[in-house]
Amino acid sequence: MLSRKGLIPEEYVLSPRLAEELQEPRYRAQERRARFVAKNGTCNVSHKNIREQGRFLLDVFTTVVDLRWRHTLLIFTMSFLCTWLLFGMVWWLIAFAHGDLDLQDGDFVPCVTSVQSFTAAFLFSIEVQVTIGFGGRMITEECPAAILVLIVQNIVGLVINAIMLGCIFMKTAQAHRRAETLIFSKHAVIALRNGKLCFMLRVGDLRKSMIISATIRMQVVRKSSSAEGEVQPLHQIDIQMENPINTSGIFLVSPLIICHTITKDSPLYELSATDLTHHQDLEIIVILEGVVETTGITTQARTSYLADEILWGQRFVPIISEEDGRYAVDYSKFGNTVKVPTPTCTARQLEEDPQDPRSFSPKSIVRKRNMSVRVKPKFTLLDEEPS
Repeated sequence: MLSRKGLIPEEYVLSPRLAEELQEPRYRAQERRARFVAKNGTCNVSHKNIREQGRFLLDVFTTVVDLRWRHTLLIFTMSFLCTWLLFGMVWWLIAFAHGDLDLQDGDFVPCVTSVQSFTAAFLFSIEVQVTIGFGGRMITEECPAAILVLIVQNIVGLVINAIMLGCIFMKTAQAHRRAETLIFSKHAVIALRNGKLCFMLRVGDLRKSMIISATIRMQVVRKSSSAEGEVQPLHQIDIQMENPINTSGIFLVSPLIICHTITKDSPLYELSATDLTHHQDLEIIVILEGVVETTGITTQARTSYLADEILWGQRFVPIISEEDGRYAVDYSKFGNTVKVPTPTCTARQLEEDPQDPRSFSPKSIVRKRNMSVRVKPKFTLLDEEPS
């Protein structure tokens, strides 16, 4: 109305549809919690504002091994080219100082034969360092300085070969390559075992060569604050593993179900089925360590489970069967689960109000259903007379 009378410009007037959209509240879905450790084991941490970059140069070998392959190969190539050019320049200067570059008569003895240009000096440098020796160029005993340079270049070449070969060997035989065949189940589960809530996951090794002295441990990473108000964004809490021999060592010759009994000392003691959503600030990290049987190198495999990746009231299906006198493992069912009766309350509530574990068994449920249904008989043996 006011815009028609010219009191308010039309560009400042909202259309009815736009006004309705502004009145309606808009909700943005909460983003999923960022992982601390990815499913493949890589740590989701970026290091910024490192002022003391020189510390990396104090350990050159580890720095080169940690580099990517393209950077390592570039350093490998440039190290040889630079030393060849450097010593090629030294051989050319020796020839220039001795007068080998000038035309001489037949009685003149050069320091290095057949070196009359920088190109020839560069080729001679390559022959010395890689010990090719085509025979056209050779050093003589005319110049002691040339003999000294020959010794120094050989030593430098051997050092470069040793370092670069060691780096390439370490990069090809890194321990995380062996961890590629150590697999974890995509989801973890929480179900009853012996009347107590247990957090379980499955781990397996695809190779026939075993992991010696394999140990597994778990940690809970969540945001916490102290009584003084100190906020810890990534507070790590260890989880005690259940093992009959009171150690975390496992015999990983076949896939195993790793179990953690949720007790009052567990950080999952207050966790219920309704808390397993992507809004929950919870991440469980699983770390498997061991020694590779073939190489003797210690390897480590890691994974993590967010709250929405934990299945409540489910159990892993069996995947090991006996066939022809041997145990066969069906990896197609490695991560398959089946639903089982499980209370949705926390472990604290289950401990305060204990229930009979047999009441959650499938047999008891079937029995209760049969008792609740009463079937009316279709006929009787004796006819009852009405009173």
